[in-house]
Amino acid sequence: MNDERIWEFERELWLGGGDVYREKVSQDCVMGLPQQPFLFDHEAATRAVESTPVWSEVEFADTRVTRHDEGLIVIGYRAHAKREGSDYHAVCTSTLQRLEHENWVVIQHQQTPFGIEVKDPDAA
Repeated sequence: MNDERIWEFERELWLGGGDVYREKVSQDCVMGLPQQPFLFDHEAATRAVESTPVWSEVEFADTRVTRHDEGLIVIGYRAHAKREGSDYHAVCTSTLQRLEHENWVVIQHQQTPFGIEVKDPDAA
């Protein structure tokens, strides 16, 4: 997958809803996100996307692409996403795996937000 297609793939995940997640996120994906339950599997991530408004736009900066093996791509970037009344800035990573020719899925995704305190679920 060339770099342009990688970033379009990632943009579709940010701007899409549950249907995009069902198609492009692996059933055994692990996501680390800054909200309860913090570690999401495919079903929990899809439910979360379906229960929140989708982002209307997203910009990527400081993009990095590494190809570790045939059919395995790791990307890193800063995201600036917007939707009605909300701005979100985070540093993110995703790992993409090729299942077959031109069929890729996310097997890992992580977000660390800027300017947002994430409460420790074990703190009193």
